[in-house]
Amino acid sequence: MSLRNALHPGPDPVAAGADGPPKHPVDDPRPIHRMLLFGIQHVLVMAATPISSVFLVSSTLHLTPALTANLLSAAFVLSGLGSLLQSLGPWGIGARLPFVMLPGGAPLILFLSIAEQHGLRTATGAVLITAVFYFVVLPVFSRLLRFFPTLVIGTMIVIVGVNLVKVGALLVTGRPGSSDFGEPRALLLGLATVGCTAAAYGLLRGTLRQLSVLLGLLAGTGLAALLGRVEPAATGGGALLHAPELMPFGTPQFSLLASLPLLVYSLASMAEATGQTVINSEAVGKEPDARRDAPRTIRGDAVVSLAGGFFGLPLMVTSGENIGIVRITGVRSRFVTVAAGLVLITIGFLAPVARIVNAIPEPVVGGTALVVFGVITVLGVHMLGRSGLDDHTNTFIVAVALALGLLPILVPGVYDHLPPNLRILLESGVAVGAFSAALLHALFHRVPWRTRPAAEAAETAEMPETPESGATTVAGDRSPTR
Repeated sequence: MSLRNALHPGPDPVAAGADGPPKHPVDDPRPIHRMLLFGIQHVLVMAATPISSVFLVSSTLHLTPALTANLLSAAFVLSGLGSLLQSLGPWGIGARLPFVMLPGGAPLILFLSIAEQHGLRTATGAVLITAVFYFVVLPVFSRLLRFFPTLVIGTMIVIVGVNLVKVGALLVTGRPGSSDFGEPRALLLGLATVGCTAAAYGLLRGTLRQLSVLLGLLAGTGLAALLGRVEPAATGGGALLHAPELMPFGTPQFSLLASLPLLVYSLASMAEATGQTVINSEAVGKEPDARRDAPRTIRGDAVVSLAGGFFGLPLMVTSGENIGIVRITGVRSRFVTVAAGLVLITIGFLAPVARIVNAIPEPVVGGTALVVFGVITVLGVHMLGRSGLDDHTNTFIVAVALALGLLPILVPGVYDHLPPNLRILLESGVAVGAFSAALLHALFHRVPWRTRPAAEAAETAEMPETPESGATTVAGDRSPTR
C-alpha cells in the first residue's frame, strides 16, 4: 500500500435513504457501539487540554481544591455541550461538522492576565462581554471572508498545525529549563506511543485500524504503568458525583478596558475558526463554504463561551485537535463527536472518570498528539498545494506569512519588550500569519495596478477544487460533497 493510500483511506459507504438522496458520510449515523468507541478516542486525545487548563488556572490564581474540582467539572460539561452544539448545529448555531470545543490556548492566558490585574470577577465579566462581542462583530466579519481564499486558509492551517505539534512535544519533553526537561523515560513513553499508534495503523484493518489512535494511547499508558509512571492514588477516592457550580467566583464585574485584550483576540479567533471550518469540511470530504459555515462555527463559540463565563471558565473555542483524528481514521460522521460530547458531559458529572482520565501520563498524551497534530499540518500543506504556488507571487505571500506567523511560536518571548496590547496581537502566530497573508493577497491580487488577466488567473488558481470541475475535494476521497 502506498503512503498516499495509507494517509487517505477510501471513502466511507454512503447510506441511501429510502425516498431521498444518499446521505453524505458526515451526516450518516453509525451503530451506537462504534460511535461510542470512536467518541472515546476523540475524548482521550483532547482530555489533557481542559485538565491542564484548569490546573494552570488553579496554580496561577491559588484556588482551593474545591474550586479547582468545580472548574474541572464545568470544563468537561461545557466542552461536551459545545461539541454537541457544533456537531448538531441547531438553529444556525454550530457548523454541523465533527468538532469538539475546549478551553485553553491564548484565551486562557488572557483570562489569567485579567484575573491577576483586576480580579477573577472582572475576568469572568470580560469573558461574557467578549462572547456578546462575537455576535456584534460577526456580520461585519462575514463580509470580509472573501479576503480569506484557499491560499490564506492553508497558510493559517500550517501555522496552527506547527503550533499544535509544539504543544504535543512539550507534553513529552517538559518545559525547557525545568528539572524534568528531556527526561529519558518521558521521551521513551512519547516515542513508544507514536510507534504503537503507527504499528496499529499499519498492521490492523477495519474498525481496529480506525481505533489506532486510541490503541496507541492505551499501549502507551500500559507501558507507563509498567514503568511506574501511573499513580494508583490518582484514580481512586473522592466523591462519586460532582456538578459544576454557577458563578463560583461571585457576581461578574464588567469593565470594557479590562476586557480589551480578549476583545482584540476575538477577531483573531474568528479568523482561526474560519480556517478550522474549511479544513474540517475538507477532512470529511464536503465542499467548503466559508461564508455559510464559518459564521455558524463562530456563533457556536459565542454561545458556549457565554455559558462558560457564568461557570468561571475562559473563552471556549472550537478545537482543531480532533480534525487530525478524522483524517487518520477516515470516520467522517459528525455523530462521532456527538458521542464524544456525551462522554465529556458524563466525565464532568462523574468525578472518578475524570480522575482516571487525568491519570494518563502527559508524555503518552503528547505522543498521541504529535501524530494527530502532524496530520493537521499535512492538511494545511495539501491546501497550499492547491493554491497556485507555481505563481511566484503566491509563493512570496506564503513565505512572508509563514515567517511572521511562526516567529512567536518558534522563538517564545520575542515580543516581551513591546507594549502589552501590541504584544497580545503579535504573540498570536495564527492571527499574524492569517492577516499577513490576507493583506498581501489583497495588495497583490485585488488592487488596480494588477492587470485583470493576472488577477483572474490568481483567483482561479485559488478556487477550491470541486467535484464539478472533475477534481476530488480531498486527496484519496472521491465522495461528491460533504
